[in-house]
Amino acid sequence: MSTSLAGPFLASTPEEIRRSIRWHVTYSLGKRWEDVHPADLFQALGLTVRDRAWERLLATENRYREADAKRVYYLSMEFLIGRSLGDSLRNLEIYENVREALSEWGVDLESLREEEVDAGLGNGGLGRLAACFLDSLATLDLPGYGYGLFYQYGLFRQEIDNGYQREKPDRWLHATMPWIVERPEEACLVPVYGRIVDGVDRRGQYNPMWLDWRILVGVPHEMPVVGFGGKTVNALRLYSSRASDEFDMATFNTGDYVQAVQEAIGSETISKVLYPSDRVQKGRELRLLQEYFFVACALRDILRRYLRERSDLEAFPDKVAIQLNDTHPALAVAELMRLFVDEHDLPWDKAWHLTQATLGYTNHTLLPEALEKWPVPLLETVLPRHMQLIYEINRRFLDEVAYLAPGDTGALARLSVVEEGEPKNARMANLAAIGSHSVNGVAALHSELIKETLFPDLFRLQPGKFNNKTNGVTPRRWILKSNPGLSALLTEVAGPGWVTDLGKARALEGVARDASFQERFREVKLANKKRLARVIADTVRVRVDPEALFDVQIKRIHLYKRQLLNALHVIHLYLQIVEDGVVPPFPRVFLFAGKAAPGYWVAKQLIKLVHSIADRVNRDTRVKGLLKVVFLPDYRVSLAERIIPAADLSEQISTAGMEASGTGNMKLAMNGALTIGTLDGANIEIMEEVGAENVFIFGHTAAEIVRMKDPEVYRASQVFESDARVRRVLNALRSPLFAPFEPGIFEWVWENVLTSFDPYFHLADFDAYAAAHVRAAGEFGDRARWTEKAILNVARMGKFSSDRTIREYARDIWGLEPVPPPEGSAG
Repeated sequence: MSTSLAGPFLASTPEEIRRSIRWHVTYSLGKRWEDVHPADLFQALGLTVRDRAWERLLATENRYREADAKRVYYLSMEFLIGRSLGDSLRNLEIYENVREALSEWGVDLESLREEEVDAGLGNGGLGRLAACFLDSLATLDLPGYGYGLFYQYGLFRQEIDNGYQREKPDRWLHATMPWIVERPEEACLVPVYGRIVDGVDRRGQYNPMWLDWRILVGVPHEMPVVGFGGKTVNALRLYSSRASDEFDMATFNTGDYVQAVQEAIGSETISKVLYPSDRVQKGRELRLLQEYFFVACALRDILRRYLRERSDLEAFPDKVAIQLNDTHPALAVAELMRLFVDEHDLPWDKAWHLTQATLGYTNHTLLPEALEKWPVPLLETVLPRHMQLIYEINRRFLDEVAYLAPGDTGALARLSVVEEGEPKNARMANLAAIGSHSVNGVAALHSELIKETLFPDLFRLQPGKFNNKTNGVTPRRWILKSNPGLSALLTEVAGPGWVTDLGKARALEGVARDASFQERFREVKLANKKRLARVIADTVRVRVDPEALFDVQIKRIHLYKRQLLNALHVIHLYLQIVEDGVVPPFPRVFLFAGKAAPGYWVAKQLIKLVHSIADRVNRDTRVKGLLKVVFLPDYRVSLAERIIPAADLSEQISTAGMEASGTGNMKLAMNGALTIGTLDGANIEIMEEVGAENVFIFGHTAAEIVRMKDPEVYRASQVFESDARVRRVLNALRSPLFAPFEPGIFEWVWENVLTSFDPYFHLADFDAYAAAHVRAAGEFGDRARWTEKAILNVARMGKFSSDRTIREYARDIWGLEPVPPPEGSAG
């Protein structure tokens, strides 16, 4: 077996795979073959796959260095990669060989894959998008690397107790992760706290000294990201925090042993947990430390890589692009300036030019509560030098604004990084936008709203930096891996090229009305629904009919995403059956999944409401199984891979203007689910691509929602008074019907949708939503018509491949070119 970095690589025949697995069992795990358990076999197989990925990663790195290629570094607090074995096997194109190798021992590969846990490195759409982007970068032969944190604990593991969400520690790293290689020799030293002493240098220039800081140590852990075909393998680099070797001996020697040890342990908590609660001061401070630690480690490593090849920083933006995935890495603006000015002695104007030319900022939200702000006193305590730099960045920028827009004090206040108040706050979105050469949204509507509502003044002054990059998802994960039955149909009709060019799926248009193809398409969908029905039965002990319409809403629980509207409609359907005698023409299953933030009380109560509705509906014999409600706990990537291929109807019902893009809408549509949704986020572009007749759009537009915030234009009480269905549903929630043993528990629903102003306009869209469901039900009853629409959804989703998105980033923002292997080479 050759280990040449130019290839040929390690052989991957079934015989070689078996030999490698046995070698790792003996020499990596230190076990006798006779004592091997499934978990051991998974580890040995993971190491076998890692060997093949890592030799290709090293060959890819050699290729990039020889080409002197520009590289992009994607900074994200989350990378929701899920499970890695299946993706790696398919992208290396050794899945069948591994399956055959294991079958010789009587081991089923799919069963063995269940030994892998979902990596707790992310929470939701932000992290999943980042994972899709890394997959596309490698598949497109683009030099791209991810930087994040190596959390020991994920957000939390969701359990349900009497309908209530209970958060349990998600200690996903309890077992070894075979893909990771630790790089302690490349650890970073990160200073925090301390004080600033003013001084001047030998030229008489201001030269502040950052003294008495505390040192954090960032240890990198590297994971291969295999592009499809295995010829390009990039890396995801994740940092864990360690205590400094400089143990506080002064404290220790004075006898305070416990304090010295606690300080060392405290350093290591920084990368322990994804998103520590910021409801208390200590948690807020930890979160700030976490974000800075991540940024500081990433930028030091990026500079190290750059200076390995060059001695000066003149060409930095020509060889380095850094993308900030939302506001969490916004401190990169101040940190990069600190590195340039303080550590590399660059003049301010030169440093600022390099910083702006290097950084790009992706905004993911317009919601005020999600746009991070840090109290200035906290920043001055934790990062005193950075706060100085932020003040100076802000002063110079506001001077420029005052020159370009003289007398516009309102613009100065809105654009200032430092928000006046008690205490003052540093606005991270403003810092990221000012310090970057590019600001992009993630769907056409969202990008327009950024210009109109979030940064209208900055857009007026610097229109050229704003652009749109509609999100996408990788078809390798979300069709090839998750839906092998659909993958086989696509390959049969469109050829294998759809895997890397989803536009080729349009070949399905030619068979969308073919009766025999429709039947095979339905058979694939039914098989996926049967598989999900088993998951539901095993998880929550509810039996569902696979022939039913599977109506799916799977996303983070939040009022703006309007799971509450869905729940109110389910109650309406239930009351139609039991009070009005309406008999639906076919059964329907309403499936919910998602986590509520631990401190978001209403969202947690919404989970309780869904469970209470499910308890009533699923037990009521009058319903006769025609309506089922299911909440699947602990939503995660591996569960999404079961749900998405089985969905018939995709609920994308956020209040118009509030969802930046969404990516679940894309995954569901490309697996043949029809969208029922508002004109929000990427729903608009999905409708434009698949055809308005192949989705069910309803509700008020974003512009209408803005006008309806005026009480003279809209009042929820008017809907309550005029719509008997709404009155019946809300009155049912005040009755004992859904909470016989907890009276008054759902009074909050009245408060949120009726009594006080509802910024999410649940009742305003109820009638249109109910009507859209009537249309969808009518279409589902016509099997041929529904199947044609589902096939056309799959056929026309090529735009929403993350490959298209990444090509646009590379062309428009990063200035990045592919570096493919030479023709005929192995990598």
